[in-house]
Amino acid sequence: DFAALEPHIDAQTMQIHHGKHHAAYVNNLNAALEKHPELQGKSAVELISNLAALPEGIRTAVRNNGGGHVNHTMFWEIMGPGKGGEPTGAIADALKGAFGSFDSFREQMNKGGVGRFGSGWVWLVNAGGTLQIESTANQDSPIMEGKHPILGIDVWEHAYYLKYQNRRPDYLVAWWHTINWDAVNARLKK
Repeated sequence: DFAALEPHIDAQTMQIHHGKHHAAYVNNLNAALEKHPELQGKSAVELISNLAALPEGIRTAVRNNGGGHVNHTMFWEIMGPGKGGEPTGAIADALKGAFGSFDSFREQMNKGGVGRFGSGWVWLVNAGGTLQIESTANQDSPIMEGKHPILGIDVWEHAYYLKYQNRRPDYLVAWWHTINWDAVNARLKK
């Protein structure tokens, strides 16, 4: 239901974000792979994990569109209606150990999201067993650097502009009311 995340993320944004933006990444990735049947059996994660192994003529398309597909798939999975609140399970302990408290972690994530110039993402990643916050431009994914994203927040304007206009900080505050900690715990375990 596109309205499932109301009032934090509006239905029209979800319709456009999922039905137009994410769909375009999938369609453009498929188009880039059309002339490469040897790659069509690989998952999008496999494709973006080793961009250098791809034919040079499709690397940018796979980076942008494969990254967009992988990033958005995770984004939809870690949100849900009636979610939010304090983390539970292993992620609660991991955040406390890495950042001192959930509030400190959330503050640093929001700062990373506000500080991302232009379009991109802010991430909690597992980098060699250490939880870190980082930001990537465009549709780049931490997977491209051998890291495992635990959660990510889309800070492209298409994720929030209809409801929040240029108030990205307000969007970030509202976004925490949608986070599905069960899904984040599953990503942490993985």
